[in-house]
Amino acid sequence: MDGVSRLETAELHHAPTTRIEFHEEDYPPVHNFQDAKYLCFIESNKLWSIAGPIAFNILCNYGINSFTNIFAGHIGDVELSSVAISLSVIANFSFGFMLGMASALETLCGQAFGAGQTELLGVYMQRSCIILFVTCFFLLPLYIFATPILKLLGQRDDIAELAGTFSIQVIPQMFSLAFNFPSQKFLQAQSKVAILAWIGLAALLIHIGILFLFVTVFNLGTAGAALAYNISAWGISIGQMIYVVRCCKDGWKGLSWLAFKDMWGFVRLSIASAVMLCLEIWYFMTIIVLTGHLDDPVIAVGSLSICMNINGWEGMLFLGINAAISVRVSNELGSAHPRAAKYSVIVTVVQSLFIGIFCAILILATKDDFAVIFTDSQAMRKAVADLAHLLGITMLLNSVQPVISGVAVGGGWQALVAYINLFCYYIVGLPFGFLLGYKLKYGVQGIWIGMICGTFLQTLILLYIIYTTNWNKEVEQASERMRKWGAGRTEVLSNTT
Repeated sequence: MDGVSRLETAELHHAPTTRIEFHEEDYPPVHNFQDAKYLCFIESNKLWSIAGPIAFNILCNYGINSFTNIFAGHIGDVELSSVAISLSVIANFSFGFMLGMASALETLCGQAFGAGQTELLGVYMQRSCIILFVTCFFLLPLYIFATPILKLLGQRDDIAELAGTFSIQVIPQMFSLAFNFPSQKFLQAQSKVAILAWIGLAALLIHIGILFLFVTVFNLGTAGAALAYNISAWGISIGQMIYVVRCCKDGWKGLSWLAFKDMWGFVRLSIASAVMLCLEIWYFMTIIVLTGHLDDPVIAVGSLSICMNINGWEGMLFLGINAAISVRVSNELGSAHPRAAKYSVIVTVVQSLFIGIFCAILILATKDDFAVIFTDSQAMRKAVADLAHLLGITMLLNSVQPVISGVAVGGGWQALVAYINLFCYYIVGLPFGFLLGYKLKYGVQGIWIGMICGTFLQTLILLYIIYTTNWNKEVEQASERMRKWGAGRTEVLSNTT
């Protein structure tokens, strides 16, 4: 590399003809527009090379759930409702909790990789696999007693019975997550994300084929759909683990006793990560439940569900950005590059905000038309159009909020964000939405406005925290975290290389 790429000068210069990569030193200060433009170019390349494949992988995983519902829908209406409820309530609950638990690896693996202690990644991954595998046993009652739980939530008996049976049949899928998520975070921390996209695409295509075989050809009903779901889930987990063991020689050194070291501290960070994520997931689930008790629940729930579906597709992109900024921040903190971490956050927030503005404008411009994708009912389409301005605001807020949450994970602030989410969502947002929706008779719009207020307050607080963050101190804490949970000699039980 040339002199500029090694940062031997005190400031950034105009972009040279060849691409520059920053590895050995922190970014220099930005003094003018040319510096900022070049920095934005470098960071954008790094961000989207990670975010793109992750978002595609998330899209493929979403497709596996969608096609399972589609094939169940061709069996019958009761089967469709049962499978949809099982996947959206029971499986989604465990998915969110397990994903949150595994998010602790985004902090630890990212910082270890940034510090050049790549051999610790395999130790951290093993530790997370152990913790998530044990967690599965604590989640088992949710699957085993799904039928009475769903009846308690007001579901019709025949739907609750079949959903409970399906939930028991997909228990193997839950256990696959104990290996899926840790290996996924292991690869993300090293920016080895292309393989995740390829495995996700292969799993989706194979899943469609297996569904057709089991449900249509062999006529196995929802049991066939559950079997296909389990096979596809374990195929993803096994594929990722094989890649880790065979192709990641630096990070994987074999099974190690260090996986059992300081387990409790790791568990606490994992639980904090899970609570932080689940508080957000449950928040939106509660909004749907509240809406279902309005005077006209069919139109209210239907219109809100359509809007949430549209918002969910945008959310897939920002989940990729969330993971990418988490990797960028944790890598830079581990590398002792505080200024690079700070600049990564600024560039990502600005770009995400522009995406959110574009999506909001698009929704407002098509507010009378986009609902036709989901329904032919004029009443439902009008109800959706009435909610379009709130959907636009939500999409704008949700363009920044996931980025900030990703920064929190990259910096290891999960416990702090969990408390902030609890306050903003459940002490401010939900009560305010209940007041507007029920007491002041604003209906679904009032409930949604309360939700927006909670999200807006949370975003403001997190933006303030990031603005006042001492990134040098964050580097010191990252170093201390690695000394605490990674120190010692990697004792290899069996080398699989």
